[in-house]
Amino acid sequence: MDLDFTEEQEALKKTARDFMKKDFPNTLVRELEEDPTGFRAEIWGKIAEMGWLSVIIPEEYEGIGGSLMDLVVLFEEMGRACFIAPFFSTVICTLPIVSAGSEAQKKEILPKISNGELVLSLALTEPSATYEAAGISTSAVADQEDYVINGTKLFIHDAQVAHYFLCATRTRMDGPPEEGITLFLVDAKSPGIKITPLLTISDDKQNEVVFEKVRVPKKNMLGPLNQGFPLIQHLLKHAMMAKCAEMVGAADWTIENCTAYAKERVQYGSLIGSYGIIQHYLAEMWTEIGIAKRFTYYAAWRLDQGLPCDKEVSMAKAFVSEVYRRWTRMGVQIFGGIGTTREHDMGLYYRRARQAALLFGDPDTLREKVAQEMGR
Repeated sequence: MDLDFTEEQEALKKTARDFMKKDFPNTLVRELEEDPTGFRAEIWGKIAEMGWLSVIIPEEYEGIGGSLMDLVVLFEEMGRACFIAPFFSTVICTLPIVSAGSEAQKKEILPKISNGELVLSLALTEPSATYEAAGISTSAVADQEDYVINGTKLFIHDAQVAHYFLCATRTRMDGPPEEGITLFLVDAKSPGIKITPLLTISDDKQNEVVFEKVRVPKKNMLGPLNQGFPLIQHLLKHAMMAKCAEMVGAADWTIENCTAYAKERVQYGSLIGSYGIIQHYLAEMWTEIGIAKRFTYYAAWRLDQGLPCDKEVSMAKAFVSEVYRRWTRMGVQIFGGIGTTREHDMGLYYRRARQAALLFGDPDTLREKVAQEMGR
């Protein structure tokens, strides 16, 4: 087991960091936070040209055929830059198309994702705010050559710019909840879809999406009828690892900038970095962030290799969430008053840490899953 990046991944990392420094400064982050779409076509076009959207798409569908670890490299740099674009949503929704889509679906959709023509959004969570199968109540009922979808999805990222929703529905009401879930690719311009933006602490473009008598052709079903939940579970594990990579990238920014600030900020006649308490905070921060990074790489590697990893993925997401949240809070304290303002970069990371901890499973829920895995 080698958790170090390959030469190709190191080159990808450098390319991504250089791109973020040149084309995605924090001034643009703030502009996109205020922009209702959170989208820049020129940025989207550039990442498509660099092949980032096609990393996990097989070569026969105009992709690169890369690995999850390749994505980890990209997500880490995106987290470091507080990147705002529907990249996360689109890539995560691509996974079940690759693994369970029909040949016709793959040939039609995957090349368009690869070249940046399509943006996808995951319509999974509902007002129940759970990622379990029992929380899915949005219905899909067969009607001749279509299915008719009714229900409300909540906390849906990037719905405002999506061309298609990957929508989780309930197609069977009896039996265990896990056995009645079906996925559909829903055209975002279909009649009956209403999108309402939600205000969040991280300005991360979440929405409420209401489906009212939305007709979807049967050919848009993704995977087998009533057997969509295993696809969702597979997607969620990848989403957790992608979010972990984002968080450790952002945590890297935090330790580097807090250390640099401690070396230049003078208080009470001395550099604040000369005080033992600040040194101890920075040492703990560096240690825990380093552990979080290796934990992320290990869990992602197991998932990439197809090894059992439910426990490891849950442990990683719970641990990294707590580390990122704890040390961005300390980062604000090290920077002092300016760290509490929206104008200072530290505030960007502090706000995102609070939101990221809840996505795809909060730490408490994930620790319960770890306990269940330990008991087996």
